[in-house]
Amino acid sequence: MADLSFYGGVGEIGGNKIKVDGQETSFFFDFGLAFARANDYLSEFLQPRKSNGILDFVALGLLPCVKGIYREDYLRHSGMSYQSKPAVDGVFISHAHVDHAAYIHHLREDIPIYLSQESLFILKALEDTGIASFSDYTQLKKTFHLVPKKRGEGHTRSREKVNREIRITRPYKFFEMGEFHVKSIPVDHSLPGACGYVALNDDDTIVYTGDLRFHGRQPELTRKFVDIARKSRPTIMLSEGTRIKSEHNITEDEIEERAIKQVDLARNLVIVNYPVRDLDRLITFYRVAQHTNRQLVVSLKQAYILNLFQGQGYPDVSDILIYKPRRGWGLIDNKSFACVEDEWLCTSDIDPQQSIRDYHNWEREFLERDNIIKYQELQREPESYIFRSDFFELKELIDIKPKDAVYIKSSTEPFDPQMEISERKVQNWLNLFKIHYVKEGFHASGHASGPEILKMIQDIHPDKVFPIHTEYPEEFALLEDDGIEVVYPQSLQPKN
Repeated sequence: MADLSFYGGVGEIGGNKIKVDGQETSFFFDFGLAFARANDYLSEFLQPRKSNGILDFVALGLLPCVKGIYREDYLRHSGMSYQSKPAVDGVFISHAHVDHAAYIHHLREDIPIYLSQESLFILKALEDTGIASFSDYTQLKKTFHLVPKKRGEGHTRSREKVNREIRITRPYKFFEMGEFHVKSIPVDHSLPGACGYVALNDDDTIVYTGDLRFHGRQPELTRKFVDIARKSRPTIMLSEGTRIKSEHNITEDEIEERAIKQVDLARNLVIVNYPVRDLDRLITFYRVAQHTNRQLVVSLKQAYILNLFQGQGYPDVSDILIYKPRRGWGLIDNKSFACVEDEWLCTSDIDPQQSIRDYHNWEREFLERDNIIKYQELQREPESYIFRSDFFELKELIDIKPKDAVYIKSSTEPFDPQMEISERKVQNWLNLFKIHYVKEGFHASGHASGPEILKMIQDIHPDKVFPIHTEYPEEFALLEDDGIEVVYPQSLQPKN
């Protein structure tokens, strides 16, 4: 019988790291960050030290102490032993949210990472556009390596990048991993590319849900997952239970209908906050903009992500407006001055290429597009736009100077102290500009409700179900009346 080891996702939401050991083959389902545990010790400006390899993460209980899975540069730098062969045969990523995929960064590059094409796109976007210190998702940047200088004597730090062994899964197609036959099955979630898995060998058939819902734009995907999982007659099911105590759902269609009514009432700028990787929500507000004779304005980061998904049913990046913020020297208007040969010149009289230098390489491909928009346009015709702004873009309000604006919150409510602090700061920004805050009924969760989760498990009817990704595993006890054994996993990570 397969042996299961739980290094995350037990009694908590996120942080899934579940090791499966067969007779000859072993693998992980997901390798993600545990938000609650990380927030107990860390903050935006208090992060583990890269100089200490994986040791800070292990000391804080964020990474399991498992031999043979971590990258050589971090281990050897910390004086730890490195095995010649990896101790697991692969990692199956259900989707590209950081609580399921962030700690890929720490894995050795010769461990195959199995995931959907869409999840690879999103991880690439996180890698290319993020500023996090630990984001080697598709490529491993060799650290603590010195190479000979190209000129002169001595050595310099290496910039070598090594491609990870990425394996794109084909939906609904079995593939072999040692003694296991594995199939990835798309599900509906709050970002593209989410999937569950069925893995079977001679002893067991294991179903892993990842994260899923039945009320998004593609509920048929999740229903098909349930049908395939039921027909596989699983002995073991690993089921998420994020919203096991929730009874109701809000759908994307309901958000769209409510948002149209709210935007119709607005007379000036509408500002909306929704998750940057939630392209279903982008579709919602793109449609809202069309229905209300406005244009949706998104960030350079969202434009980059959307561009990766061209031709897959999402709006074309040329059909939305892309906001160009002032960066560095702020050389995009005629209100700033720079010194050129002892003369202070208006920035509009300075070589435009000077402005380009303020932007990252991945941003530059968008800067000269016809659909670029700056803060001046939002000032002149605020009634013509829906401006997407997350927490980190609120500073743009200082340039835009909105009047009688409306702010629609279309993201999850705070569920930890760090998010509550951020929420208070958002309120302070809105108060500063006297912006009307609308936050009720504009977010559709990425997770199924409690009744839907229980019915899903009843329909699939595994021999055993392990509640994961939930703070309320005891709610699964009702399934025992249906002859399903509920096994409450124990985490192998030390408790705080």
